[in-house]
Amino acid sequence: MRIGVIGTGRIGTVHANTLSRHRDVGSLILTDADGARAQELAHRLGETAAPGVDEIFRWGVDAVVITTATSAHAELIGRAARSGLPVFCEKPIALDLPGTLHAIAEVEAAGTILQMGFQRRFDAGYTGAREAVRSGRLGRLHTVRAVTSDQAPPPAAYLPQSGGLYRDTLIHDFDILRWVTGREVVDVYAAGSDAGPGMFRAAGDVDTGAALLTLDDGTLATVTATRLNGAGYDVRMELAGELDQIVVGLDDRTPIASTEPTGPPAADRPWTGFLERFGPSYEAELIAFIEVVRGERPNPCDGREALQALRIAEACEVSRRNRRPVRLAEIPGAAESVPG
Repeated sequence: MRIGVIGTGRIGTVHANTLSRHRDVGSLILTDADGARAQELAHRLGETAAPGVDEIFRWGVDAVVITTATSAHAELIGRAARSGLPVFCEKPIALDLPGTLHAIAEVEAAGTILQMGFQRRFDAGYTGAREAVRSGRLGRLHTVRAVTSDQAPPPAAYLPQSGGLYRDTLIHDFDILRWVTGREVVDVYAAGSDAGPGMFRAAGDVDTGAALLTLDDGTLATVTATRLNGAGYDVRMELAGELDQIVVGLDDRTPIASTEPTGPPAADRPWTGFLERFGPSYEAELIAFIEVVRGERPNPCDGREALQALRIAEACEVSRRNRRPVRLAEIPGAAESVPG
C-alpha cells in the first residue's frame, strides 16, 4: 500500500512514523507547505518527498492522510473523494458547517472512505468507560464531568485559524461524550473567559470555557477546558451512575494534587501535552485506518460522527456569544440536511 501524507507538522510526523513502520505500507509520499520540512522527514524515514499536493495525486497513491491546517481539510477531502481515494483526516473536517456538509456530500457521492482523527476513541481508559456504561455496571448514568486542560497556550498566530476553544479543543470532549455514553446532546449552555493573555481577546477567542450539556436521556454533562493549566496536561472524564462511579485519566501522571492529609501526592512527571498522553491512541487510529482500507473492519469514526461533534461545538459558541441556552435542533447539519 502506498500512502500520501499531506502535512508534516507535529501530528503529521507522528502519523508518518507510524505508517512507515507498518508491515502493510510499502511506501509513503510526503508533502508540506514547508518543503524543507517534508524533505527532512522523508530523508529520515527513507520515504519520498513530493513538491506539492498535485504530485501526491498525480504520482499515484492508495490512500491519503491529511494533517494540514484545518482551512485546507475540506478541499483535500473532496479532491481525494473525486479521485476515489480513502482518506484519514485530522479533526475537524472544516471550521464551519457548510464546508463540513459539502465535504461529507462529496465523500458520500463518491462512495469512498473518510475516517476522522478523534484519537480518544482508541484510548484504553475511554474504551473501558464505554464498556462500563454499556454493560450496566454504573446503573442509570446521571452525571458526566469532562476536563481538557492544556499546560501552555498555542502560539498567538494559531488562534485566529483554530476555530476557537470549543471547535479546536472541546470538540474532542463532545465526540467522546457521545461515543462513551451512546447518547445525543439535546441542548447546551456555555460560557467562556478571556481574562488571560491578551492574544485570546485579539483573536476573538477565550482561554477558558465551560458548558452544561443535557443528553437525550436526561443525563447532565459538564465540560471544561483551559489553555493555561500550569500544572500539566490534564484530560479526564468522570461518569457517575446510581450504582457506581468511574474516572478516565486518573493515574500517577495526572497533574492534580490533593489537599487531604491522606490524599495521593502530586505527580512527579505530569503529562505535558497531547502527543505524550495519547501517543498509543494516535498509533492505534492509523492502524485502524489501514484495516478499514483493507476491508478488515468498519470505519470507527466517519464524517457524520465528526459533524455531530462540530454541531455541539457550534451550539456552544452560539450559547457563549448570546448568553442563552441553545438546542441542538437550532444548529443546521442534522443527517437529513446533508445534501446527497
